[in-house]
Amino acid sequence: MEEAIFSKLRYMKKVLLIGGAGFIGFNITKFLAENRNYEITVADNFFRGKMDVLLTDLVDKYKIRVVNADFTNAASFDQLDKDYDQVYMLAAVVGVKYTEEIPNELIRINAFLALNTLEWLKTAQCKKVVFTSTSECYAGTIEAFDYQVPTPESVPLCIDDITHPRFTYAVTKMLGESGFMNYSKVFGFECTIVRYHNVYGPRMGFKHVIPQVTQRFLKKEDPFKIYGYDQTRSFNYIDDAVNGTVLAMETPDVSGEIFHIGDMTDELKIEELIKYIGELMDYKGTYEYESAPSGSVSRRCPDISKAQKMLGYDPKTSWKVGVKNTIEWYVNYINTGGDVFE
Repeated sequence: MEEAIFSKLRYMKKVLLIGGAGFIGFNITKFLAENRNYEITVADNFFRGKMDVLLTDLVDKYKIRVVNADFTNAASFDQLDKDYDQVYMLAAVVGVKYTEEIPNELIRINAFLALNTLEWLKTAQCKKVVFTSTSECYAGTIEAFDYQVPTPESVPLCIDDITHPRFTYAVTKMLGESGFMNYSKVFGFECTIVRYHNVYGPRMGFKHVIPQVTQRFLKKEDPFKIYGYDQTRSFNYIDDAVNGTVLAMETPDVSGEIFHIGDMTDELKIEELIKYIGELMDYKGTYEYESAPSGSVSRRCPDISKAQKMLGYDPKTSWKVGVKNTIEWYVNYINTGGDVFE
């Protein structure tokens, strides 16, 4: 189905990626630039830091336009064109550490990013938008109501404790889902939402579990504490997440739909993940089991049958292969003096 969709491209599509320098955004930009017929603009404030070598090389090679601006300021949108065939709205501050350290800023930044983009879309001539959301939006439903796992898109969205900073990210994504769906109906652009489920891979930053665990192993932590050892997750390698996102954009007649983008093949315990990383890093020490951080969901695994049926989405990378690729990248990056980035 994927090849059939892309074979229909007959002209250079004009694409805007808001947040195109981030982890998932960069990989979508790379995929579009290398494989398809697109005129690409990346809009980003480079919250993660300056343009790295990978992005700089990509921009230079494929003549990608870069707009470096703070899009929490509505005036920054004046630097963009007024017409695009496709808009990927990926920009957001994400990461459990940020919810703990700067919950107020996370709410401010993510809310203004969503609302400013929506206000710009009212007058811009954009044909289709994909808004990227998260499984965090229904984490409270799983905990409070024991909802089914693997979990379909029809799950009610729920915050377990509105006062807990852990859920600030989810709140802003709920706002985005409602905003983009309803603005699209009123102002006449197509909109599809994808909810990501534990996307990981090289260059994902250092605020996430796999790179953090890698750093701890490199520091020879012993005993090695496994937090939330009995919780389960289903991880989604970046190549598969990119494929699912682009399919959501390119597939016709899916406006108004929400798709879970993840992998339901392997729901594994955090203990198994950590010990596998330990094997890859030749860890010989002992392990200690600790409770999960407050607010952490006990299970997460998406039902992706809707995306499989309507998009032809078919994740290919097993979790062990993906984790191995990711660990090798981070070990090499750290050992060769790479800077810690967000």
